[in-house]
Amino acid sequence: MSTPAMITPVFTYDPWERYVMAMEEIDARKKRITAAFNSGQVPYDIIGGMAVAEWVASKDPDGDRTTKDVDLLLNRSDLEAAKSAAAATGFDYHFVNGIGIFLERENPSPKRGVPLIWAGETVRPGDPLPAPQVTRSIVFPSGSRIICLEDLIGMKLVAFRRHDQTH
Repeated sequence: MSTPAMITPVFTYDPWERYVMAMEEIDARKKRITAAFNSGQVPYDIIGGMAVAEWVASKDPDGDRTTKDVDLLLNRSDLEAAKSAAAATGFDYHFVNGIGIFLERENPSPKRGVPLIWAGETVRPGDPLPAPQVTRSIVFPSGSRIICLEDLIGMKLVAFRRHDQTH
């Protein structure tokens, strides 16, 4: 009787465990930067996929989706106050590939950054409408300020990239 051939593992780690860890890191990043802005009284809105996830979860927890980053809507006039608040929690402001972004001081990878969209300004040349103002936020139970649903949908329609259509 022959013994079965040994199977060499494809991964040296558990992919599901790594995925869960990545989601926890994103959530921790969101909590750190929003707590800094809340305590520094810097107006902001969470936008993008994180806002979609929060809105969906508020109506249908089983329909929740994940996202790879935390995007923020910020008034350009509040940038200096935002830099000070973020620096106190380990984030530094950088301008990378034409985008303002807060990067973690300990691991300054743009993949782990917090990209900024400027309120009242167009995101890309030729956009038919500017990004909304930071005036109609909804404070969710997490304490985070999430862009109102109407403004979020408007931003997704203006961007109209494949992942925005999916959201």
